[in-house]
Amino acid sequence: MIHYDHVCLDTFGYELPPRVVSSEEIEKRLSPLYERLRLPAGRLELMSGIRERRLWSDRTRPSDAATLAGKKVLANGGISPENIECLIFTSVSRDMMEPATASFVHNRLGLSSSCLLFDISNACLGFLDGMVMLANMIELGQVKNGLVVSGETAEQLLESTILSLLADPDLTRKSIKPAFASLTIGSGSMGLYMKRVTKGERGLRLVHGSWRANTAHSDLCHGGQSGPGTTLMATDSEELLYRGVETALLTWEAFSGKEGWSGEMIHHFFCHQVGSAHARLLFEKLDLDEKKNFETLADLGNVGSVSAPITMAMALEQRIFKPGERAALLGIGSGINCMMLGVEWTE
Repeated sequence: MIHYDHVCLDTFGYELPPRVVSSEEIEKRLSPLYERLRLPAGRLELMSGIRERRLWSDRTRPSDAATLAGKKVLANGGISPENIECLIFTSVSRDMMEPATASFVHNRLGLSSSCLLFDISNACLGFLDGMVMLANMIELGQVKNGLVVSGETAEQLLESTILSLLADPDLTRKSIKPAFASLTIGSGSMGLYMKRVTKGERGLRLVHGSWRANTAHSDLCHGGQSGPGTTLMATDSEELLYRGVETALLTWEAFSGKEGWSGEMIHHFFCHQVGSAHARLLFEKLDLDEKKNFETLADLGNVGSVSAPITMAMALEQRIFKPGERAALLGIGSGINCMMLGVEWTE
């Protein structure tokens, strides 16, 4: 477990892509396959709980998306770019192998040459890892503040998956399953400005966290480039569901062991969202109240590393998460890794 006394989650900012693509639209494109395999219409939304997802315009890069969120943060908080001391880019999506995508975001935001910058990559857990890394530096007094950003771009994966499915005449109801998760992915970007505060100062505070690794199951979700302009992902969704929740239970046992952080003491949960079945099983196994789970899944889909933090940002925006309350960010990423962070809004 970790504990922080001096870390404030000061300013949030996010950007939603302009294109809205429904599960119904995706199924219409896949209608030849659906007809051949006799798959019922509405299957995608029924199984995932995802009505629609957002996509960027063509040629939007992860750094472009992250920059939009970063600009929102700076504008929302009235923060001068020159004062940012650390920048961490955390997406699954990256512009390229080298240099760090954070380099492009740093340049476009106009941050100073004294700003420390780097990428963190850990599947869908990247943003929460970035929060912990920055919180550690703030707590130790190495930096006074920093900016964590993520820009997920699902366009190529979604398009490649659809074309691949339509082009394969040998697909069966069984062999199509590893591609199903790829149809639930959406795009979006997120930014968070964190700063050092003195103990007892009011505000939204990161105070607690736990994690667990279960890497014996790192073979359950693989994704990446499979040719020029082609990105594909293969996922054993059912096994990943059970092993992910299994890992979450181990993490929760450690997380909730800290005084004041039992399920009854937490007002809101903001989760990495992959599907409605996952959410139901997660809250059942952890014995948590599903009514406390604020969801964006139906409208955004699985937005990778953006999912949990953007859900929290929207809850704050809608005044659902209020002063005097506690919340937990529950993150699970392929690998399998799990992280849970406790946030307290002190009055």
